[in-house]
Amino acid sequence: MKVFQAGRDAVAATLTTLALASGLAAASGSALAADPVAGRQKAGMCATCHGPLGMGQTPDAPHLAGQPAIYLDAQLKAFRSGARRHEVMNVMARPLSDVDIANLAAWYASLKIDVVPPPD
Repeated sequence: MKVFQAGRDAVAATLTTLALASGLAAASGSALAADPVAGRQKAGMCATCHGPLGMGQTPDAPHLAGQPAIYLDAQLKAFRSGARRHEVMNVMARPLSDVDIANLAAWYASLKIDVVPPPD
């Protein structure tokens, strides 16, 4: 009976690993399929607060430029669903489709920022 249970546990662990791997592949696949050019076109509505190149213009608007696409995607989806609460962002994210979100995330992730240390 212990052998049967051990075999069942091994199968369950393998299936869990495969499910997680396929989920990660799907997530990375959608990020790879995202269109940063379409994201740039959609980003006009974001520029008021986050700036035209994703560098926040107000203390409430974080810099988006250079953030990982997977992070931006997750945050926009959380705003859209209401899981993450912010009066303005919940309204702004609500009409966005998954494709819109992936494209916006790809656009902002593609922006490179230069960090210049202060002079000595």
